[in-house]
Amino acid sequence: MQKIPESYKQILSEETKKEYYKEIISFLESEKKEWKIIYPEEKNIFNALELTTFEDIRVVILWQDPYHWKNQAHWLAFSVPENQIKLPPSLKNIFKELNKTPLLNKEGLGVVSWNLEKWSKQWVLLLNTILTVEESKPASHSKIGWEKFTDNIIKTISEKKENIVFLLWWNYAISKEKLINNSKHKIIQTSHPSPLWAWRWFLWSKCFSETNDYLNKKWIKEVKW
Repeated sequence: MQKIPESYKQILSEETKKEYYKEIISFLESEKKEWKIIYPEEKNIFNALELTTFEDIRVVILWQDPYHWKNQAHWLAFSVPENQIKLPPSLKNIFKELNKTPLLNKEGLGVVSWNLEKWSKQWVLLLNTILTVEESKPASHSKIGWEKFTDNIIKTISEKKENIVFLLWWNYAISKEKLINNSKHKIIQTSHPSPLWAWRWFLWSKCFSETNDYLNKKWIKEVKW
């Protein structure tokens, strides 16, 4: 499996020694032996941490687990890989809230990229709190221990850093609020960006502009969403 990225090694070194983490590795190995398709690939499981170093985090967006369909599954929360035509409805609503228009290729045949790596490279940590999933089975790895691991990441960000914006979309992400010290960080809550819930809160939340307003007040470079 992919190694823990360098900037997180120290803060996660104790976690990787714990029995639950060893059980995660054992579970994934057994699933592989049974020829089950797991997303993302082993080499990409920690890519969210690879792309956004611990030292430089400005914003954290939390989500549950990766997309579970072929060609949509990615290692960044809500993101899809390059050159996707069929897009998850939640991702469409995220861009709708940003007042973005679909990016067309030069022939006008559809979306070129809705890959959110451009956010990661601006120090937005797009963290799935469950880092793997079996194909076609959402939340299938919700009981194998990943949340203990990512809860530790969230708590450590809260403890060791200041002035981080945490974007918590929907009740699942909001449940992680207890891990965050709101006296030193900014917490922005909305409903889920899915079509079922986005109209209730998300699409009028102005969560992206509110994030940049906070960063500007703290003299931190804003995100070019």
